[in-house]
Amino acid sequence: MSEEIPLPITSPTQAHHSFSSLEQRPQAGQQMFSITDLTVKIPSSSRRTSIPSEAQRTPSRWRTLEFRLYYVVLCLALPVMIWIPITLSSPSHPNYSQYQYKLSQGWLFGRNLDNSDSQYRSFRNNIPILCGVALLFMLLKYLWSKLSNVSADNLHLIPFNVVLSTLFLLGLHGSSVVKLIAVISINYVITKACASWKLGPALIWAFNIGILFMNDRYNGYRFGSILPSLEFLDDERYEGFYPRWHINFNITMLRLVSFSMDYYWACRNSVSVETGTSLDERQRQITSHPLEMYSYLNYFAYALYSPLYIAGPIMTFNNFLWQFRRPVTITKSSILGYLVRFIGCLLTMEGILHFMYVVAIKDTKAWLGDTPAQISMIGFWNLIVVWLKLLLPWRFFRLWALVDGVDAPENMVRCMANNYSTFGFWRSWHRSYNLWIIRYIYIPLGGMKNVFVNSVLVFTFVALWHDLTFKLLAWGWLVSLFILPEMLARYFLPTSRYSNTSWYRHVCALGGVINVLLMMTANLVGFVIGIDGLRFFLNELVGTLAGFRYLIGVVFCLFVGVQLMFEYREEEMRKGIHRRC
Repeated sequence: MSEEIPLPITSPTQAHHSFSSLEQRPQAGQQMFSITDLTVKIPSSSRRTSIPSEAQRTPSRWRTLEFRLYYVVLCLALPVMIWIPITLSSPSHPNYSQYQYKLSQGWLFGRNLDNSDSQYRSFRNNIPILCGVALLFMLLKYLWSKLSNVSADNLHLIPFNVVLSTLFLLGLHGSSVVKLIAVISINYVITKACASWKLGPALIWAFNIGILFMNDRYNGYRFGSILPSLEFLDDERYEGFYPRWHINFNITMLRLVSFSMDYYWACRNSVSVETGTSLDERQRQITSHPLEMYSYLNYFAYALYSPLYIAGPIMTFNNFLWQFRRPVTITKSSILGYLVRFIGCLLTMEGILHFMYVVAIKDTKAWLGDTPAQISMIGFWNLIVVWLKLLLPWRFFRLWALVDGVDAPENMVRCMANNYSTFGFWRSWHRSYNLWIIRYIYIPLGGMKNVFVNSVLVFTFVALWHDLTFKLLAWGWLVSLFILPEMLARYFLPTSRYSNTSWYRHVCALGGVINVLLMMTANLVGFVIGIDGLRFFLNELVGTLAGFRYLIGVVFCLFVGVQLMFEYREEEMRKGIHRRC
């Protein structure tokens, strides 16, 4: 692409599940989502289970006087939250001239468009090209299937994927594809050579983390720097459509580690699976293949699989190969529903970018003279944009994979604004990465034996994996620190002791408000305004009387929102839907 897509977040009867171990895996079944939470049934990416009988007996509160008052607050607060950024984006606003140059010609109602976020712009501007590539991919797959001997499995598609991935990468990275293939080949050699060593995992991790640092240090290794006689390969004629291969390598590195560790464990834990046995998502992740299936051909097809190469979602090698050995059933209606909801989310993003220029305002710091309410809405809607700009590429590429017959994990299972648990937030934000972290880092480190220390290590890795900057490192440490309140609440206010009291739900709601404020703070630092911007924001919010009064109002509105989230999850449980987020 012309620009980068580096991608690199309790109710009383459910409090136990929200505060429970990060190690637990999703169950098999089907999952329901709304337009932003993805209201469509997709097999095997799910968490629908039977629920405790006491949860089923919990009476609905939707029609109570308490919740009718909450509806009044909701009806008053939501329009204000929408109207504030729209007024800030008006040409008549005093600060408009400071960021006007960042706007471009839009297509909705004569409005300009805030397409200034380079990460999302690189995806948005190339959607037609990506759709064309996906259609060509599926057409060639159809022809390959007609010419090949089709069997009960899809292993005959592995050579096809290898060929198509190579051609795709040649168009994408040009001559730099040689560097990428060299790196994944070295990792394969190390994996095979170290499979019998106790220090094998350490060597695998050292190589892959080292490559991340080397890629950043040497900017993808110019051919001229490696060998002067090869300098001609650095010419833009040979660079491909998107020469910065090392930006996307962060995603590829996760697949390399997955293959290497899955093979290492397969060498130690031989698991036989009966012919015809159906495997759910969790079983596909943890069930090893015969050692001969960990071949270079299968490894290449997995590491560079075209539909998921650019941005994911991330699949484990075991899961990927099982879906070729025993294809999953993906109905046309589920794919169509997923497409409709993707388009709905895309149009939602277009509406925000045409009517709320919060990214341009944030980038130019054009907020001087704004009230605390206006500044807070700039931050809030920037977080919504961050959520959507990640959701849309992830769902586009997952949709491509679904059409190809591969069911990758859904990354965003709840809207960003539908979270009150810190643990639950990270389970539902970039879920495939969360599952990868749990399998390859969190559990090997000991899991729940030392939650806080392991969480610090995990989020330090996550921050450095995203970007080698202090801003992201500060974000990782803040997230780790902000997990503590929820851990303390779980310890001092256990559900088993207080769930039947009249005040417990409201105390949980206050805890949810604190979690929301802490999560917003951490993500504003990491992905929006940085530490300096947060310092200015907090000074305006708590350093003035008007800001403090506004903060009290925010706490009250968030309290109402958390209560509604509690009941929404209770309603899910009454319908037999149980998610740990």
